[in-house]
Amino acid sequence: MLALAMEVNEESEHHLMIEKSASPIMLIDPRKARFPCCIVWTPIPVISWLIPFIGHIGICREDGVILDFAGPNFVCVDNFAFGAVARYFQINKEKCCSSPHKIDEQYEQDRPRGDESTWDDALKKSTQEYQHLSYNLLTCNCHSFVANNLNRLSFRGGGWNVVNLATLIFLKGQWVNKAAIVRSLLPFVVVLSLGVLFGGWNFIAFLGFFSVFLVSWFLVGTYCFKSLIRL
Repeated sequence: MLALAMEVNEESEHHLMIEKSASPIMLIDPRKARFPCCIVWTPIPVISWLIPFIGHIGICREDGVILDFAGPNFVCVDNFAFGAVARYFQINKEKCCSSPHKIDEQYEQDRPRGDESTWDDALKKSTQEYQHLSYNLLTCNCHSFVANNLNRLSFRGGGWNVVNLATLIFLKGQWVNKAAIVRSLLPFVVVLSLGVLFGGWNFIAFLGFFSVFLVSWFLVGTYCFKSLIRL
């Protein structure tokens, strides 16, 4: 009887260990605005109407709650600025925090001593940092915040900035649904059509100049004057 009781106890402990190690992974739920371990994107009024690949982005905690740098000394929690998520890119967190990649010294000093930083640990550190920063569309914006998080996580070895982050979302971001595509692109089509109709070549010249200016600013600020755009 004693041997049987010990065997049953060992089996129960074994099942308990399995249950703890196999914790359920949260699924993406757009209706509840839950995107676990994702980078999320949504269009910005006016700017995205002129340049549809530019928008507002955030990063999500393990429980799917969205964090985004939305203003001076302000990081939104579970209240994504500029509306519902339109595109997202999910990251395998197992390839981030436990990754052996070397991290930049500015992020390494914030890591817990003698322990691996978790996904939410990294997001917490970035949130605390950006809650004390002023927001600037051209030098310290939502892309800076997310890039800071990805570098702390050592995602793909780090080295993230506003340019390669925007490229990642543009090329690999998944649309939430067809309505999100319409909501993101229809205003651009309407503005472009009306602009060409009433403004002709003057509007096309303005749109081209505006697009080239923004793209050039971030390219130069990222790769030529690296201290210009905060990460």
